[in-house]
Amino acid sequence: MRRIRLKKKYRLKVWGFLFVVFSLCFIVIPQSNRAFVASYFSIKCRNHQLVFSRKLTDRIPDYSAQARLTGIRACSDEKDLAGRVMTGQLVRVRKGRNYRVESMEHSYPYLTRDTRRLLNEIARRYGKKIGKDGLKGSRFIITSMTRTSENIKGLGKTNGNASENSPHLNGNAFDISYARFDIRKYKVTECDKWYMKEALAEVIYELRQEKKCWATYEKQQGCFHVVSRL
Repeated sequence: MRRIRLKKKYRLKVWGFLFVVFSLCFIVIPQSNRAFVASYFSIKCRNHQLVFSRKLTDRIPDYSAQARLTGIRACSDEKDLAGRVMTGQLVRVRKGRNYRVESMEHSYPYLTRDTRRLLNEIARRYGKKIGKDGLKGSRFIITSMTRTSENIKGLGKTNGNASENSPHLNGNAFDISYARFDIRKYKVTECDKWYMKEALAEVIYELRQEKKCWATYEKQQGCFHVVSRL
């Protein structure tokens, strides 16, 4: 197919027109949203974020007994779990403002009411933090929540962290991926992923310091394991 090329003077007019249009759009856009627009197309590396993931060092054996006291009695199977939902011991967790729930094969999207409140607090603080850097609307991903004893038996073959003492059995634990995010950018860089990971780790660390949760940086599973203390 023959390509059609505009004469130079017309090309200059077209580029000039586009420049004016984009300039007007930028002026019309509220100042509060300009950072997001600029960030959406930016390739600048956000290297000002401190590393917090290495500070999430809680060991499950050290707090599992206490975690059982703040959660529910372990569910034996899916039918048992459904009964806990009916009695209000567990509540459904759907996508939130700054997170989404991944389809789960070895767990169920339910938590205790207090644990869901902790998750929403992480999302609120996280959204506020990344919003200041122009990443408003980006989300983290929940990969695991409540498991049954039946789940644990099957999962133990592929996940070395799965055990009969897992806080996931008590409805007060969830995993957040630090390897994958829904980032609202035209082109996502490795630097963006690193920033999102450490910004999330910082929020979790703050809540850990406030004694609202325990948290573990699980390198093999690619997630932050968070357990509510509420």
